[in-house]
Amino acid sequence: MSYDVTIGMPVFRSEAYVRRALLSALEQSYASIEFLLIDDCGDDGSVEIIRKIQLTHGRGKDIRILRNAGNMGVSASRNRIIDEAQGEYLYFMDSDDAIAPDAITLLMKAVKAARAEIAFGSYEKIELTGQRTQYKYPGTKLQEKGQLANFAYRNVGGIQASACNYLVKTSVLRAGALRFIASNYWEDLAFTFNLVTIVSSAVLLPDITYYYYCRENSLSHYQQRATIPKSEILQSVSVIKYLAASSAPLSQQTYFPSRCYVIMLMAFYVACQILKRRKDIVPAVSDSEIKAVFVHPATLGQIFRFRRKRLQNLALFALSKLPSFCCVKIVRLLAGIKNVM
Repeated sequence: MSYDVTIGMPVFRSEAYVRRALLSALEQSYASIEFLLIDDCGDDGSVEIIRKIQLTHGRGKDIRILRNAGNMGVSASRNRIIDEAQGEYLYFMDSDDAIAPDAITLLMKAVKAARAEIAFGSYEKIELTGQRTQYKYPGTKLQEKGQLANFAYRNVGGIQASACNYLVKTSVLRAGALRFIASNYWEDLAFTFNLVTIVSSAVLLPDITYYYYCRENSLSHYQQRATIPKSEILQSVSVIKYLAASSAPLSQQTYFPSRCYVIMLMAFYVACQILKRRKDIVPAVSDSEIKAVFVHPATLGQIFRFRRKRLQNLALFALSKLPSFCCVKIVRLLAGIKNVM
């Protein structure tokens, strides 16, 4: 059976949240949707909740549950969704969040009207305290290849870091052989960061279509934990290195200088967070490991030819070449000036 849209959801230890997430998906006003859930072999009752809903809900016949051979992680589950999706368009969501009832209708209307390959919705972040913050895109059409990447790389927050809340043509992902990397941290950022380079046309909507619920013990909220495993820190570092390495084929693109700058800003942010919680990271992180975060995607010769962000990239390139002790000293100083730490 074919569908217009597949909503793909990895499921792992989300017993307390998955009912809300799945029901918000099933309550969509759009008709032709496949609900593809990947059971990543958690040890709670998440899948039992899903199966009960499947048996009783009016759209239960459109729910498909696939079980991984073992716990493989969110990246492997999302890659399986890309491979298995029957929808012309694909929409990822997490099993602890929720989407607006008209999310898919709004996004489908936008991509069809603009003949776009992807549509991004705006979202609302809900903190543990209940505080709500909205992040809204301008109502924008980007209809030439490279425009979306230029928009995304204009600053660190150009587009959402999450892989959720955008509707993208499934064929674009498959033709571009785009995959989630094997990481439990920033894997969605890496995916979306590269996705924008292969999309020819896009629409950004100001409508709130996604509700992102923060929760305790999340990897993205390690600042609330007393002890942070070094392995987790190293995963975020590996993502920075992956993005730097994957930039080489894009060196002739107009957005390459901005991409380089954003990657190095992310490296700076990671280094600042390491220094901020250094005493809580087990085992300890050395100065040389902090410096290793700064791997500039461009060569010095390329940077001198940049028409934009040249000075910023030169400064960050120089930082990456300093001795470890000096590099860490300067990061700490800059962080204090910018009030990052």
